[in-house]
Amino acid sequence: MDISPPESYAGLELPRTELAIAARRYAEELTDPVVFRHSLRGYLFGRALGEARALRAGADYDDELMFIASVLHDLGVSDEGNADERFEVDGADLAARFLSGHGMPDDRVALVWDAIALHTFGGVGARKGPEVMLCHAGIAADILGKDRGLLPAGFADRVHAELPREDLAYALTDAIVAQCLDNPRKAGPLSFPGQLVRHHLPHGTLPDWYELIAAAGWGDRPTGSGDGPADARSPQELGELFVRHLASGDLDGLTRLYEPRAVFVPRPGDTVTGTHGIRESLRRYTEEGVRITLRLRRIHRTGDLALLSSVATMSAPGTATVTRTTAEVARRQPDGRWLYVVDDPSFDD
Repeated sequence: MDISPPESYAGLELPRTELAIAARRYAEELTDPVVFRHSLRGYLFGRALGEARALRAGADYDDELMFIASVLHDLGVSDEGNADERFEVDGADLAARFLSGHGMPDDRVALVWDAIALHTFGGVGARKGPEVMLCHAGIAADILGKDRGLLPAGFADRVHAELPREDLAYALTDAIVAQCLDNPRKAGPLSFPGQLVRHHLPHGTLPDWYELIAAAGWGDRPTGSGDGPADARSPQELGELFVRHLASGDLDGLTRLYEPRAVFVPRPGDTVTGTHGIRESLRRYTEEGVRITLRLRRIHRTGDLALLSSVATMSAPGTATVTRTTAEVARRQPDGRWLYVVDDPSFDD
């Protein structure tokens, strides 16, 4: 039912059915103006990206449904939509209640719910039909610039002139983080909100995937770890493994403790970079029979980085034993291992 005068942005008319107008007014009433303008831009970008893919509104997809899903997709960051689930699900639940209350059939409500609840799940929207796919495409274009090159020349500038951004990406991020800090149940450790809020919490407050595996209680070890810990699961273990591998002459094990572009200082004034140089330096250690013991002096850790310093006692056949203060920088890898980035065994020399 067409009940409103034409309204358009950047040359594209908004759907003017009774339910589309009601949904737009509802979103405008509940969400911050910065977020509301993002929702409108998401629709406009999604529709333009549909045209770039030869998808025609009203023929290849339901334009009303795509608009309603787009304009309601961030209800979860409003006060009304802020419940106990991650913001995407809270928003989908509120949108579903609103649409059901306005008589939308259940199957159409379910499609809008999918579009909203899954809008931060990359790669899922394309499997849920063209309306969900284009809703997600428009949102991703407005937040991350995804596929912006497919938009018509000058279109984004016209949209932004009529619907200013006002640093939307950061404003929306701040709103999600604020909700999660107030209610940690909204930020599961593996969720998109969890990824955002992790940067605002003390390290270790929100476990990552590998920490969840370690805490599962089943005793699973990384593949190929054998009977003992082949990889350092903490920064401190790097030194222990270095001493063990050196004593056994395990050149492969030693080299495995370093990132591919790591820096190693085998002797004062002698610096090597990268796997090949490090391996050759460590080969000289093993051939000369160097033995090292390490006593950890201090460690500072922030996020995935750690700065370590140890007292190293070094000896080799026919040479005097020397004691040095070391300095190392280690980094946690995506699979949970810790590797050296910088290793200077003679930092105080």
